[in-house]
Amino acid sequence: MGKGDIRSKKGKIARGSFGNSRPKKKTKMYVPKVEKVEQEEVKEEQES
Repeated sequence: MGKGDIRSKKGKIARGSFGNSRPKKKTKMYVPKVEKVEQEEVKEEQES
């Protein structure tokens, strides 16, 4: 179980491949942040 073993994590790193023993990280979806200032202004308009 070393760099020459394709099925081990060390072997996957050496070859630069991915699989069950070395899965790729999934990227998270981009969600834009909502500013708090806008929400506060809306609440003030509704109260008056």
